[in-house]
Amino acid sequence: MSALCVAAAVLSVALPLQTFTLAWTHSIEKIRWEEDYRIAGDRLQLVEARIRGSGAGMEPPQGAQLKDGVWHYVPALPPLPRLRLARSPYVADYELCWDGACHAMAAIIGPVEAAPEVELAPCN
Repeated sequence: MSALCVAAAVLSVALPLQTFTLAWTHSIEKIRWEEDYRIAGDRLQLVEARIRGSGAGMEPPQGAQLKDGVWHYVPALPPLPRLRLARSPYVADYELCWDGACHAMAAIIGPVEAAPEVELAPCN
């Protein structure tokens, strides 16, 4: 089975999963964004993204479809070797979701102050 490595500073956590959702709340509009990923070998493949509204600098891209008030789209990105996330104590933290439950990034890797930058990548 695949695993997702979540790393910050000197701490690294391996989560045994094949797919996950990265979620966050827009700092100004307070609207939730979600991106679904799957681990494809040594890369992260972005499968679908969702925006639960629109507003300042967050318009859904061309081709997005509105379903039950949520914009769904598939970003045209190649598989990524990693995701680098910048965290701030001034906005809501990221969440990682898998198996039907979402988990605050702080619960996985520690508080923002101890881990202001986090990297997500397939484990080697």
